[in-house]
Amino acid sequence: MPKMPEGAPVTDEISVMNKVKGAGGAGGAGGVAEAGMTEEAVGAGAVPVAGDADSTGNWDDGLIARRVGEKDDLDGGTDGFDGLGGGLVALAGPESLSGLTGARDGVVAAPGERGAHTPIGGPYRGPLRVRLDALGELVGLSRTRVEGSVLAEAGRVLDEASARQRLSSRHTVVAIAGATGSGKSTLFNALAGVPISETGLRRPTTSAPIACTWTDGAAGLLDRLAIPGRLRRRPLAGGDGDEELHGLVLVDLPDHDSALVVHREQVDRVLGLVDAVIWVVDPEKYADAALHERYLRPLAGYAEITFVVLNQIDRLPGDATDQVLDDLRRLLDEDGMALGEHGEPGATVLALSALSGQGVGELRELLGLLVQDRNAAARRLSADVDAAAGRLRSAYVAEGRAGLGERSREQFVDRLAWAVGAVAAGEAAEREWSRNAGRACGTPWLRLWRWYESKRTPGGELPQAPEIVEEELTARQRVEQAVRTVAEDASAGLPAPWAHSVREAALRGAEGLPEALDALAVTVGAPSGRPPRPAWWPAAVLAQASMTLLQFYGALWLVGQILGVLDPGLLPPVLVMLAGIIGGPFVEWACGAAARGPARRYGQDAERRLREAAAGCGRARVLDPISAELMRYREVREQYVTVSGVTA
Repeated sequence: MPKMPEGAPVTDEISVMNKVKGAGGAGGAGGVAEAGMTEEAVGAGAVPVAGDADSTGNWDDGLIARRVGEKDDLDGGTDGFDGLGGGLVALAGPESLSGLTGARDGVVAAPGERGAHTPIGGPYRGPLRVRLDALGELVGLSRTRVEGSVLAEAGRVLDEASARQRLSSRHTVVAIAGATGSGKSTLFNALAGVPISETGLRRPTTSAPIACTWTDGAAGLLDRLAIPGRLRRRPLAGGDGDEELHGLVLVDLPDHDSALVVHREQVDRVLGLVDAVIWVVDPEKYADAALHERYLRPLAGYAEITFVVLNQIDRLPGDATDQVLDDLRRLLDEDGMALGEHGEPGATVLALSALSGQGVGELRELLGLLVQDRNAAARRLSADVDAAAGRLRSAYVAEGRAGLGERSREQFVDRLAWAVGAVAAGEAAEREWSRNAGRACGTPWLRLWRWYESKRTPGGELPQAPEIVEEELTARQRVEQAVRTVAEDASAGLPAPWAHSVREAALRGAEGLPEALDALAVTVGAPSGRPPRPAWWPAAVLAQASMTLLQFYGALWLVGQILGVLDPGLLPPVLVMLAGIIGGPFVEWACGAAARGPARRYGQDAERRLREAAAGCGRARVLDPISAELMRYREVREQYVTVSGVTA
């Protein structure tokens, strides 16, 4: 049998090749022709079938075809062929092969990845589902209040959660990232068991993400990562011997410190989509500021899905490995990344040598546990929600207790009442009641004197006390000041977006408020007709009339005595006349004292009506919109508490 070149993988597919050769006769073009292909198909540039020897007696290291399924899974067709390189390979025989694909350097590309992907993901459950629903409600309630740039990260998390949910939940996507020369591609090949990713001294070596899948069904995930089919591989023997890694999708990334900007952009893009990350560092650059400041520190919240691997420990003498590991753990702790030690959740830190294989088995075992657990995607998404909640904190967490207290409401009503003239209207109503009582219960001589004075005064009427009416500009300023004050009180301590929305709601409601208050002052504040009279009012009028009659009676009695009509006696008529003269002012004074209380209550009622009308107008136009904004803020705050777990 011809000797295999060094490094060529030995797979179980050789038996398949031998069967194909046996079915097609001798190797070379004749074998291919008997398999159902024309000789033109294997002309210049065609790649010989693996397992055939060329004219020099050496094995060709081109494409190797492998059978995807067992004999009982084959459907008798010859579809699903693909080739990479300069030619086409066709395999046929008694056992018709389907779903075959070619690969380079002895590595077989993942089968079935060119077909349409069928979503096989499942819905999120448990706390993650509750947090995602709350985040969706939070974004929906905040779109008109919070700037879109602030909500962009939360929207991205929701979009990624939806996209990941539609894809396979049986697969875990793990990226291998590292700096130039850290050996990440070597580690990638060691985990795959076959040289997939190119290694060497030329930098950068890896120019585009390369994926290796251990099982089928990951096409949708790789499409999401924008990894083309030519860069999708399968491990040695298709991964059949790595049952613990079934479901693993391993991605080798370009160098994160590459001089090419496009490489760094690819790293940042893929890191935002994978389920877990293996950071490969070496003894020389494990403390690189670019790594810690740009990646490890910002991604500290993703510790549970992070592996930090110290590679190339075969270059360290003695106990230097432990010293470097301790220093690496110290740096990670300073970055804020929790370490998964003593059974606690956190990042996994270990040392290995990808070149010699030392420690690779331990990493493979840890990856197997991660893959079989099938919750790395949920952990990643939960960390995304945590990160989004952290960025949204300033938009939803108030400094103090937010709200509008009763004292602020009362002060607002007081300012509106003062602006609308409720106090002045009450005082005017009280004076009107007193004047009405004076006209009804006063002595006729006092009313006659007032009538005479009114005739002497130019204008012909008794001047009334002028009502205190504020100028329009002053009243408007009082209303605006009241609105600004209550808005500031309501927005005190609120996050900036919600404080702004509260102030805007108050200002919108204040438009037209002075005019509405003026209308209320006319319709509600102005008294209609004369003030109502109390029950004792007729008795007081009768008593005043009696006092007047006594005066007339005493005067007539005295005149009769003077004329000699009546018997002389000066004292009785004088006493009767004095009783009427003194009793009239006394009755007027008593009525004034008795009317003081009702007059005050009448004025207070007028003030209260105007005050309540002004309060109702201010509540409908200003306080209710402010309360609606505060209620909306409380709703989104409850959703934010659910999303982030921040105590209210």
